[in-house]
Amino acid sequence: MSTAPGWWTALGRERARPARLRDWPHAGWLAVGTVCFGAFMGQLDASIVTLTYQPLRAQFHASLAEVQWVSLAYLLALTALLIPVGRLADAHGRKQTYLYGFVVFTTASAACGLAPSLGVLVACRAVQALGAAMLQANSVALVTTSAPAGRMRGALGVQAAAQALGLALGPTVGGLLVETVGWRWVFWINVPVGVLAVVAGIYLLPRTRERSRAGGRDVPGALLLATASTSLLLGISGVSGLPLPTWASVGLLAVAALSAAGCVLRLRRAATPLIDPALLRNRDVAAGLLGALGGYLVLFGPLVLVPITFADAGGSQLRAGFVLTALPAGFALAATVGDRLLPVGWTERARAIVGAALSVPALVGLLAAPPATDWSIGPLALLGLALGLFTPANNTLIMAAIPGPAVATGGGLVNMARSLGTALGVSVVALALSVGAGWHGPLDGATLTLLVLTAASPVTVCSAWAQRGLSAERAVSARSLHHKE
Repeated sequence: MSTAPGWWTALGRERARPARLRDWPHAGWLAVGTVCFGAFMGQLDASIVTLTYQPLRAQFHASLAEVQWVSLAYLLALTALLIPVGRLADAHGRKQTYLYGFVVFTTASAACGLAPSLGVLVACRAVQALGAAMLQANSVALVTTSAPAGRMRGALGVQAAAQALGLALGPTVGGLLVETVGWRWVFWINVPVGVLAVVAGIYLLPRTRERSRAGGRDVPGALLLATASTSLLLGISGVSGLPLPTWASVGLLAVAALSAAGCVLRLRRAATPLIDPALLRNRDVAAGLLGALGGYLVLFGPLVLVPITFADAGGSQLRAGFVLTALPAGFALAATVGDRLLPVGWTERARAIVGAALSVPALVGLLAAPPATDWSIGPLALLGLALGLFTPANNTLIMAAIPGPAVATGGGLVNMARSLGTALGVSVVALALSVGAGWHGPLDGATLTLLVLTAASPVTVCSAWAQRGLSAERAVSARSLHHKE
């Protein structure tokens, strides 16, 4: 019995890095590389799951509106948990929260692969999202606090490259797995990566040296946020073909609007709100979060659309994966070599504006080259390049404007915006395909989807333009400290 307190203490204490690793001049890059495991696995999972829609529809005799909840359940749970988990990590330790996140994510991934029904799979995806929230709420924070002095943008670029690599491999790997060993391996592939990441994190991640005070938990705020996002996407799914009566879909959309209004009031009046209103009043933070939402909506729309249109045209998921790889491959290229291609004197704001602006002609190009043909590779690659330039610069501007003790909360905000954008991208595709299903002529469901995405792309341009970015470099220098235990 006397050993129990020791076990609990050990489970709740962050372990120091070995002294030799801690004192190595490049130890910060080892920590950044470790975080890249999570960045890679999260985006691999995000892009690979869209290739399972068709086999899941066939195996479980389900509609697209039902199958899309394999993604939406994950994204909704992630959205609801990111901020609360980020606040807890800021107060109790980012390293420990991150490592436990990998354990939960990896275990839930194995359970997803064993799911006997669509309902069980959706439930397991929600549990998987808990682990993902523990990872994502801390990933940007661990990168910004581990990066060598003055190298935060480069470190965020490395993380973005790891995300892009996961995105790039996802379609091809997903298509290959689905066509050969089956959709269950889409989830089981996460297990070995997760085990390796936990071992690396124990030895290579620094302990948390700067913590926030453990404030109150805003349960009503979290519930309002979860209600608003869930009701919105359920309402859209009802319109898209989920078996719900019309009055229920309309009611859900009304509940979403009322919950969103309640969430805003809660932020203004609560003593310890879910999100510090001062963060959202910062123009760089608010505009950057809007840009992150718009960017991921535009990114994930094609990731869902292309496999569906290929399947409808009689093409294989493997071929769809090869074509779709052009999008995340372009993202990876821009994230890794963008600094070398752009003028050295360009500010983060300039990089974000250029990247956002390039997404508009890329989407126009997709309208001219239907997504179910090989001609879409060029516009998909250009869209990836555009978002690969925009995303690291946008993330840097946001994180540079957030106080050091709140970096995990800030990272949670960034990833929450991405999750909402991703969820809307998935929902927009299903809705547009459903609305356009009965239409004939050039304006079919796929074309309608691309028109909606093209109309949404200026959001990223406006958000980049609205950011000031005046103090970003000074904040980068101040926050990029060497953290030693």
